[in-house]
Amino acid sequence: MHPFDGNLYYLMQSLQSTTYRTNARPAVSVISHLAGFIVMLGLVLFSASNPVAASQAASPWVDEDNVSVRLISATRTAGADERSNPLLFGLEFQLAENWKVYWRSPGDAGYPPTSQWLGSENVSEAQMLWPAPHRFSVLGFETLGYKNEVVLPIAVTPKHYGEPVKLAGEVDFLACAEICIPMLVNLSLELPGGPAAPSAFAHLINKYSVQIPGDGTGHGLSLKNLSVIPATQNTNQKSNAVLIITATSMASIPFVAPDVLLEGPLGVAFSKPKVQLSQDGLTATLSVETYNATSANLIPGEAEYTATLMDGQRSAERTLIVNAAPQGTLSPFAATETPDSDYTLLGILAIAFLGGLILNLMPCVLPVLSIKLLGVINHGGGDVKAIRYSFLASAAGIISSFMIIAIALAALKSSGAVIGWGIQFQQPVFLIAMAILITVFACNMLGWLNFNFSGAISDAAAKASGNGPRESRLTHHFTTGMLATLLATPCSAPFLGTAVGFALSRGTEEIMMIFAVLGIGLSTPYLIVAAAPRLASSLPKPGQWMITLRKFLGLALAGTAIWLLSVLYVQVGWPATSASGVAITGIAGLLFLAHRFVGLAGKIRIPGAVILAVLALSAPLLSNSPAPALAKPADQLWQPFDMPGITRHITQGHIVFVDVTADWCITCQVNKAFVLEDDDIYQRLSAPGVIAMQADWTLPNEDISRYLARFQRFGIPFNAIYGPGAPHGLILPELLSKDAIVEALNTAKG
Repeated sequence: MHPFDGNLYYLMQSLQSTTYRTNARPAVSVISHLAGFIVMLGLVLFSASNPVAASQAASPWVDEDNVSVRLISATRTAGADERSNPLLFGLEFQLAENWKVYWRSPGDAGYPPTSQWLGSENVSEAQMLWPAPHRFSVLGFETLGYKNEVVLPIAVTPKHYGEPVKLAGEVDFLACAEICIPMLVNLSLELPGGPAAPSAFAHLINKYSVQIPGDGTGHGLSLKNLSVIPATQNTNQKSNAVLIITATSMASIPFVAPDVLLEGPLGVAFSKPKVQLSQDGLTATLSVETYNATSANLIPGEAEYTATLMDGQRSAERTLIVNAAPQGTLSPFAATETPDSDYTLLGILAIAFLGGLILNLMPCVLPVLSIKLLGVINHGGGDVKAIRYSFLASAAGIISSFMIIAIALAALKSSGAVIGWGIQFQQPVFLIAMAILITVFACNMLGWLNFNFSGAISDAAAKASGNGPRESRLTHHFTTGMLATLLATPCSAPFLGTAVGFALSRGTEEIMMIFAVLGIGLSTPYLIVAAAPRLASSLPKPGQWMITLRKFLGLALAGTAIWLLSVLYVQVGWPATSASGVAITGIAGLLFLAHRFVGLAGKIRIPGAVILAVLALSAPLLSNSPAPALAKPADQLWQPFDMPGITRHITQGHIVFVDVTADWCITCQVNKAFVLEDDDIYQRLSAPGVIAMQADWTLPNEDISRYLARFQRFGIPFNAIYGPGAPHGLILPELLSKDAIVEALNTAKG
């Protein structure tokens, strides 16, 4: 193309730019732009008669698939003296239709062009400048960049003005359309020494230079305030905080379609803003939802964010300090649909009942199964009335325990703490206490102990209240029901996650109602026996067969205690786990000796067991050994959980399978053993283009908690599959099946 043709294009662009500013600025500005236009006209005529001068200010094009890139300069020479401004180069991209490159903060995916000018000569500094970008929606994610054509200005400061300047080095960038292609190109442009003289590319570089956001004065824009609504203030109790930006426009130019881009701490992502304009259009309130922001990222008076405001061709940029939003300020994201938004409260209550009922059939910890089984067997041939009362008492204990859990979760939520189903198993003290309790149960079933732990508590409670033997027995059944529920919490079941997630994303009243119905669902088998007590009385009477069964269940309980210690090992390390294990084994040994030898051992069994229990509980506090790193599978199928990386993989056309699991989650281990390790599923997750991520929640992890909260889920297992056909994720059922995974993988492919 002849240089004059290109310069004529830039001349027309200048005329359009001048026309826009004529409508937007005072008359004096119009005159200055007309003068600039006349200068540019002379430049065009000059470059038309001097094509060599135009070519000297540009490097050769580097042509890649769908992308061409080169260096250009606004001057043909390097300038004469040190009082000159930095030389203005430009990194010019020519992109095929619908292809784009990214802004300095790319959004949910991508990465910006970066440069290393290691081959430069007579260059003190080279700073990349960024015109205001465009916002794009890619597979449901918000990205920021430039399409078709862009020039990124580069301010180059020579070491010695007037001498030749060479800008040379590597440029690394990502170009995307339906697919993304990373590229690395080598560019070089040398300017001769001498007085500064404009090149044919001066206007092109200026066209994009004027799009670099400034303080907004020239465009009549002002960024006034940045405030935060903490997560706990949102009316729908979502876990995401909201940042609110207030901006104003000059009286003669109301806002048309304002947008704001936020940049803050590494890892924090932002939604597209929701905009509210004043009646005269001169004030805009833009609300942005944050993702992965911690409380430390949002401290009023300390946290800083850079806001880039755009409204058509106008822009402004300013770094703002976060202020606290006025008390009672509501988030516009409060009405945003959640995964459970299609459910009514009545529907959720029905789901909660089914979830609690199915929980009876889940592979929960063995103490629950043994307590229920022995509870039925003990009534073989018993009195019908006594059976009814005992099972009603057990059902009441189950429901009461659910209400206690609901009260605790509601209180923790109000305080802003992380909440979830089964998270008490993340605490070492709880694990040790449960291991001690289960060991006592095991000793009782093996015949080494002549009283039941829950019965002892209930007898003491009955004696303190003045109740008789009958009330004591009922209290025993009541506490047995409570303990059964407590030990069942590491399990999840179909519908349970949906019900718990809905409850914990709402207020206290909904939490109490839903957890009460969960308790009714779990206690339904007890209620059925209470309604038809002859189901239990028709069983064979206890005899020698029951003693054998009790010993078998006792050994199973001992295995459960060992499993709890294995979970403890992940949290506190080997020395503390060994100390606790030795102390708990000492409790079992002391009870065995007291059973076989009634003398001294019988007298010290209770004080000795208490001392050993205290030692077991205090072992993690006394040990300074760090917890071991969570083991990774030797085959490297699973990658560490990386929430920002999910969007990157999706934009590259990959499928991402996320498995949120924990060593204490029984249902998770069943999913792993029977589904995820199945040969067919394993091969599908190992296939090219499929990324398997594992989020291990054995230990408390705020990133995983926030990730679950985005789906209004507060318990595990949780599995989701992402891909071009499912950019927001397909949620799988708690109990995985091969068919469900295969169907979701096919859907995610698009």
